[in-house]
Amino acid sequence: MDEKIAKAIVSSPLGGLEITAENGAVTTLNWVDEEPTTPVNSQSLADATAELHAYFARDLKDFTVACLPAGDAFERAVWAAMCEIPYGVTATYGDLAAIVGKPARAVGGACGRNPIPIIIPCHRVVGAGGRMVGYSGKGGVETKQWLLQHEGALLL
Repeated sequence: MDEKIAKAIVSSPLGGLEITAENGAVTTLNWVDEEPTTPVNSQSLADATAELHAYFARDLKDFTVACLPAGDAFERAVWAAMCEIPYGVTATYGDLAAIVGKPARAVGGACGRNPIPIIIPCHRVVGAGGRMVGYSGKGGVETKQWLLQHEGALLL
């Protein structure tokens, strides 16, 4: 049912979110200033849209939509580790660095290159002592704080 490349714009409390899918998997999520669209002939976009709406309604804690973010092996390892951070919980860049075996600064760079924020929850990664540092999504750290508050996250 999926087209090779398909896009849809989803409304959210954080503004418009454009989701791109290719061959049945979500590949990007970006903030846009456009009106919502209906995903046509794309099951992965329909699933991602439904899951995002459920997440923002606090009815979903774990995204299950297939994702295929473009990145090197290290970035994909960091993004996979981020997906293991439970809803409402934070981890530090140092915590992820210990998991992937690279420096915290490198982990921070990979977090900043996450092409599917929210679904791949880079907002759950904080600085040492729970400091709010960096967020590549629209609104920066304020958006990160909003997402953590939305999830009821207790900072480390």
